[in-house]
Amino acid sequence: MNSLALLSCLILCFSVFTDASYKYSYDYTSPPPPPKKSGYPSLPPKKSTFGIGFYSKSCPQAEGIIRKAVFKAVLMNPGFAAGIIRMHFHDCFIRGCDGSVLLDSVPGKETAEKDSPINNPSLRGFGVIDEAKALLEKVCPHTVSCADILAYAARDSAFFVGGIKYAVPGGRRDGRVSLSSEVIQNLPPPFFDAKQLEDNFKAKGLSLDEMVTLSGAHSIGVSHCSAFSNRLYGFNTTHPQDPSLDTRYASFLKNKCPRPMSDTQDDPIVNLDVSSPIHLDNKYYLNLRNHKGLLTSDQTLYESPLTSKLVLNNVKFRSTWTRKFANAMVHMGSIEILTDNKGEIRKNCHFIN
Repeated sequence: MNSLALLSCLILCFSVFTDASYKYSYDYTSPPPPPKKSGYPSLPPKKSTFGIGFYSKSCPQAEGIIRKAVFKAVLMNPGFAAGIIRMHFHDCFIRGCDGSVLLDSVPGKETAEKDSPINNPSLRGFGVIDEAKALLEKVCPHTVSCADILAYAARDSAFFVGGIKYAVPGGRRDGRVSLSSEVIQNLPPPFFDAKQLEDNFKAKGLSLDEMVTLSGAHSIGVSHCSAFSNRLYGFNTTHPQDPSLDTRYASFLKNKCPRPMSDTQDDPIVNLDVSSPIHLDNKYYLNLRNHKGLLTSDQTLYESPLTSKLVLNNVKFRSTWTRKFANAMVHMGSIEILTDNKGEIRKNCHFIN
């Protein structure tokens, strides 16, 4: 897609996004009232502290302010959408969705998550969150958490580059701890197989189908050559390159990632999706079927009997994958959240209060 077409698409998406009402499957609003018992009046439902429209009274402009900040960034560079969605994933898988990935390292203490070799320099989009937070602090001081801003920004990113629309519950509070050592302990590396991925996501309360569904986020964004170069050179004693990799695609990747790569060389980047790298869609799964998954953790989803049928279903049923992706993002966004009096509402997303 050329830049003019992308601009038209984003403007159209933004106008639809600001007017349309959301459709969603998960309901985090309030629990149903208890059943009536003979002789006892029914009790009113208890209001949830985590739900849709959380800021409707305390800061009704919140979601709109965040949406505009994301739109501005994605219009300038669609790559920000992939960065923000990935940042939300990296946040939720470590200490839950508490905005800990946004905290800066403090001298004299263990480095923060964002400075882990896994996150730095690969994560991007921090400036988008900062811009939204600064505006919100002017309009609604000390009201909207950084964790919620990130969750809303990920939702908006999915819409602007994929047309995927869903409502996000609010009410997360910000964590006060961020440790780089916890990143490698919790995030799945690019060389995991399907079973290892299943176990990793299961530990976070996500199902096998949700794992495969959320992997579709790799239809946008980029990866450094170091994350997959083992598939191109010296794969094992029998095969010089990964036999599950399409040979022409492998040749293309070798041009992008010349051998050998030393620690002192630059680490080039390659689009995760060879077919539609700026569109969040189900073509990612078609690439897997065609043996053009970039990472081992991508291609394994098609090669493994554990997940191959789920991949093929996502190839066939785009609308079903879209719906599942929206639901899985909402579910992921609820991992180990802090609510009520836990955590805090940071004044600045980079530092604890």
